[in-house]
Amino acid sequence: MDDQLPAHGWQIDQRCTNCDTARQLAPGLIAERSGRSALLRPPRTEQEHRALRAAAFACPTRSIRQDGRLPRPALDPFPLPLTGQVLLCGHNSRHTAGATSYLLRRPGGHLMMVDTPRWSSVLATRYGALGPVTDVLLTHRDHAAHGRAYADHFGARLWIHEGDLSAAPDADAVIRGTAPVEIAEGVTAHPLPGHTRGSMLYLADRTYCFTGDSFYWSRADQDLAVAESVTWYSITELAASLARVAPALHFEWVLPGHGDRKRLPAAEADRRLRELAARVGELQPRPVDFTALRW
Repeated sequence: MDDQLPAHGWQIDQRCTNCDTARQLAPGLIAERSGRSALLRPPRTEQEHRALRAAAFACPTRSIRQDGRLPRPALDPFPLPLTGQVLLCGHNSRHTAGATSYLLRRPGGHLMMVDTPRWSSVLATRYGALGPVTDVLLTHRDHAAHGRAYADHFGARLWIHEGDLSAAPDADAVIRGTAPVEIAEGVTAHPLPGHTRGSMLYLADRTYCFTGDSFYWSRADQDLAVAESVTWYSITELAASLARVAPALHFEWVLPGHGDRKRLPAAEADRRLRELAARVGELQPRPVDFTALRW
């Protein structure tokens, strides 16, 4: 354990990889210090205790402990409703770089999973209890680790773009090219090469935009942002992708794999995405540098 002072028994150990998951779930209680998360103060209310428990169950390195242990499984809040249609899966996986994954409710009672939490048959059963999961939508290769396991458990189709097919060669459905594809009523896959060659985002009901690692809401900038310092394929291609989709992509929620979530008025989201495309168009390629990330 590290040298943080206990906060009602809560501590964050040095396995933290600075993925930002915990800070999103427990704002005001956890902040970034010296390149990782640290507790700011003890929780004062039951709501704050619940927030820390959610952060502990979501943390991909299991770094957040109370009295040296994870909270009791009975206190696990996931899947956690974000809206009436979207739930956070929690239980982020080290094998997907700690990415956030989501469940999307669809008409008729079925669900789609966007990217994946860590694999566990217990968790899969819990998610499946909400309704039949028909599709597992991978945004790109970095988040593909558990896709096949969840798809097989649910009897669902596994989706990926051809550019990242080597990460899920046994995918059931492969998106090709750069044109948007309607994959279900109200749900469209938009290829967005840049972060990786096969990056995609998924737009549901002109409201929910699951962006993978293509862009996110930056608390530091209070604006939409791209992780230019961890763009694996091409920042130039990402700029071209954003310029292509910005005029036609309308949403209210930005729901990324990494970085913060945000709800915006539709007109403001349109404007900010156009402005982001313009800013990214001015960026130059740079070496990958995880320390340069600004959440």
